[in-house]
Amino acid sequence: MNVTIWQWGLIIVSSLILFFLSPLAKSTDQFFKATHRKKAPSALWLTGSLIISWIFAKSITNAANLGLDFGIVGGVAYAGYYLSFAVAGVLIYQLRVQGGFKSIHDFLTNRFGKGAMALFSILIAIRLFNEVWSNTIVIGTYFGDQGSTPYYWAILVFTTLTLAYAIKGGLSSSIFTDVIQMGLFAILLVVILGAIFSTEDFTVQEVATSGSWTFELGLNLFFAAIIQSFSYPFHDPVLTDRAFLSSPKVTRRSFLWASLLGGICIVLFSVIGVYAQSQGMKGQAAVEVGKAFGVVILLVINFIMITSAASTLDSTFSSFSKLLAVDLKMGIDLTFGRASMAAIAILGTIPVFLNAEILSATTISGTMVIGLTPVFLFWKLPAPKISFYLSVICGLVFGFLLVFELFPQQLIFTKGKYADLLWVNVWGILSCFILYLTPTWIKK
Repeated sequence: MNVTIWQWGLIIVSSLILFFLSPLAKSTDQFFKATHRKKAPSALWLTGSLIISWIFAKSITNAANLGLDFGIVGGVAYAGYYLSFAVAGVLIYQLRVQGGFKSIHDFLTNRFGKGAMALFSILIAIRLFNEVWSNTIVIGTYFGDQGSTPYYWAILVFTTLTLAYAIKGGLSSSIFTDVIQMGLFAILLVVILGAIFSTEDFTVQEVATSGSWTFELGLNLFFAAIIQSFSYPFHDPVLTDRAFLSSPKVTRRSFLWASLLGGICIVLFSVIGVYAQSQGMKGQAAVEVGKAFGVVILLVINFIMITSAASTLDSTFSSFSKLLAVDLKMGIDLTFGRASMAAIAILGTIPVFLNAEILSATTISGTMVIGLTPVFLFWKLPAPKISFYLSVICGLVFGFLLVFELFPQQLIFTKGKYADLLWVNVWGILSCFILYLTPTWIKK
């Protein structure tokens, strides 16, 4: 009972502090573009915001569980997704400097028309929808079993309190609180790792030698993550919105640093799962390790989840608001922006009551958008409009083959968990490249 009271206190007090500290957006530039005294975010602020907005509750939960399943190989495999920052940083720099584009939507509309932009908007709306429930259910699991009354109440209260400060300042609130949350994450991670390595029977050498570098034990996921990193970042407006706030050079530098530091953070957090594996624990790695070390460490892990989930949730709200108001031009005013935040908060909470699985939010959506890879890698190529549709629809088809387990087993050449994920992506990306480039070859 005392632990539960402390957990409720962490959610309520931290959310209220962030609410009172968050800036109040009085203009659309402050709300949608995070301008502060007419200045764009600095490299330090942007890097911190990027890292914490992607080290969300579901990510560190997955990292810990993969450490439990595969050893340190699991953490490295999941960290493969953080190549996304480097890919996005370099390509968006080129889009801005060499192409003169003001946003991803500007690029797609200019090159492939409004229909392509509309299809892309649907994809990223689905992405944002998934971000809400997949992070809040992590918070719920610390208050009770999935489906229990405390589980649901924790999710509803946490979502409402995060929405409150996000509505106050929009993207300005999101980036301001990101820096605070990044600092807290770093401190809390050091505390957790310090507790784990203070035990006599767990060493750095044991971490380094945990797991096996084989396809069956983690490399399937690693190579799937690398493949998806060339498309994954472009359907995530939480990431791409931040790519157009500061100068191109500041942005590129921030994205490259975020790729390195974010990957390191994920690997370090997977050490929690490696420790759980060494102790023969089962279930949710972070929760079980927290319980094993007592109330204080359990609360620290709980707080790190609250911190990371809140940072992603407020970013999701602000990105969805910008998508509708600015990118789709449905109403660039503060009232509409705040109303759209409330709408995605409500809609995104519905899957919580349908027992959805959190890892699927990353792996499945990542497969469905692999068709974006040639669109951005070959952005200089004057491809016809049909190329966009052929490639993107092809990616969606392979995504559905994965979801409904319809992919032919004869085309899977490795064994173990995530083998189907890897080979669906391998064959899918090859098909997308062929379909994207074929109209240009025919035209020539």
